[in-house]
Amino acid sequence: MRLYTIEKENCQEIAVAFGNEENYYVLRENGIDYSKMQDLIEDWNEELSKKIYGIKDFGNKADMETYKICAPIPRPRQDVICLGINYYEHAREAAGFSQEAFGGERPRTIYFSKRCSQAPGTGDGIPSYEGLVDSLDYEAELGVVLGKDVKDTSKELALASVFGYTIINDISARNLQTAHKQWLRGKSLDGFTPMGPCIVTADEIPDPQKLDIRCYVNEELRQNSNTKLQIQDVAGAISELSEGMTLLAGTIIATGTPAGVGMGFSPPRFLKKGDKVRCEIEGIGCLENVIC
Repeated sequence: MRLYTIEKENCQEIAVAFGNEENYYVLRENGIDYSKMQDLIEDWNEELSKKIYGIKDFGNKADMETYKICAPIPRPRQDVICLGINYYEHAREAAGFSQEAFGGERPRTIYFSKRCSQAPGTGDGIPSYEGLVDSLDYEAELGVVLGKDVKDTSKELALASVFGYTIINDISARNLQTAHKQWLRGKSLDGFTPMGPCIVTADEIPDPQKLDIRCYVNEELRQNSNTKLQIQDVAGAISELSEGMTLLAGTIIATGTPAGVGMGFSPPRFLKKGDKVRCEIEGIGCLENVIC
């Protein structure tokens, strides 16, 4: 199932929709009253899922000329949890850019927090912050959305807590990221967490470690990998994070980016105004944004 958050243009009316690239069905226009994805996630069960699936046979289709697609969770209830340096090739390119910031041994997974007051959706602009940021970078990542509260879960049971998957572009200001040592500020400027275009429910992606992941800048392929190459897999990350810490339903986990980011080139190839960035993940779709 593909679930979207859509907005009626010019009136700020937010709605949750079910559909695909051809047909969308606004849930509340079909007798299922949800305007926020977070509420839908918290109430999710088999009966609700069947009810939504049933819309496609008799439901009223949305007129998408009057709506725009937003990030599936425009305002996350908590910070996005991110995995850092989670592909071996990306680890090498990052250390080549800054040994001090990214080098050294990593016996354990790196986790950090990314603030997100408002996530841009596909088609939205990403601010360049001229005068503040001189090294704007892209990072295509698989996003994991939890469907229930989780604490102290085993790796074997961890995927049962997943509601679905989305695409995240972990936009990064490398000058701020390396200057502050901690990565929070360089990852958390407004507009730095594009997400979407939808959440694909977990039943459609039985193995999140078998997904092709790519990123294009101005139609040039920059990142081309597969989630099987992650150092820490999705189940392992959920299990480890849940040790002694409650992960709430709706928690978003960004699982790291493969090689090919701008700082990995010699010389680096950072983003500039007007650049179009497209992130694609197999089975989920395409997240596209322009630097403004």
